[in-house]
Amino acid sequence: MPKIVGVKFDFNPKVYYFSPAENDVKTGDDVIVETSRGQDYGTVVLPPNDVADDKIVGNLMPVVRVATKEDKDKHENLKNKRMEAYPKIAEKIRSSGLEMKLVGAEYTFDGSKLIVYFTADGRVDFRNLVRDLASAFHTRIELKQIGARDECRMMGGIAPCGRACCCSDHMSEYSHVSIKMAKTQGLSLNPGKISGLCGRLMCCLAYENDYYSEVNKIMPKMGNAVTTPNGETGTVVGINQLKKTVRVKTENKDKDSVSFSDFDVSELKFKQKGMPQKEEPDDDSDDISKLSGEDM
Repeated sequence: MPKIVGVKFDFNPKVYYFSPAENDVKTGDDVIVETSRGQDYGTVVLPPNDVADDKIVGNLMPVVRVATKEDKDKHENLKNKRMEAYPKIAEKIRSSGLEMKLVGAEYTFDGSKLIVYFTADGRVDFRNLVRDLASAFHTRIELKQIGARDECRMMGGIAPCGRACCCSDHMSEYSHVSIKMAKTQGLSLNPGKISGLCGRLMCCLAYENDYYSEVNKIMPKMGNAVTTPNGETGTVVGINQLKKTVRVKTENKDKDSVSFSDFDVSELKFKQKGMPQKEEPDDDSDDISKLSGEDM
């Protein structure tokens, strides 16, 4: 099994594997590594350890060296240079008249290229903009169009839960989320309540979806008829998937009054599948624009 170290870079919480080679590195060390775009500066977040061959994607690139004081100073200078370049890039974009939004910019570690990240609704012909930027910064320019989730990952922010966005804080890969997951968990399908800062469905919907899917197999559906422990027949008007309890509405014999009681699902008798219902197509999309007014 190959020995690896895990390294993170600016703008990306994803952990990349590199070979430590002959370098003595430990967690927290800043290192210079060889990448597909040349040497880059990162921070070790996983100490040297052995991993299975199937965990390695592509060629395992080496750690060139532990960052020296000169490397650290150069990295700081490039960060300052990036901050100085940002307003100039924004001004060039405004003057170009292109429908695009500047998200971020960074210099490669050797300083030979300035990479500009932007979002746009469609394809953008930025050839003239590239020439203007190259003339202004006297270096190679690369423009990269990214999606809404990548924008949120790069810029970060506070999610509706009050914590940092998962994608910018700890997620190394995007979770697969869908509207079906929100329905499975009994959440309100109001886009404002289930979408993140990126405008897409919140990644955290995937965290507990397996639990809800399993619990739903033993829970009655809303509106189903159930028999309570004392033999009364009632109607399901609410379910609590976390507590595995069911709220049941029952009527007296004269049907002039109703009562509501909570029961553990194990105390109730009901048909697991209930009445045949029209099957809804599985919606594996995370596009909340598909939600109708009835869903909200």
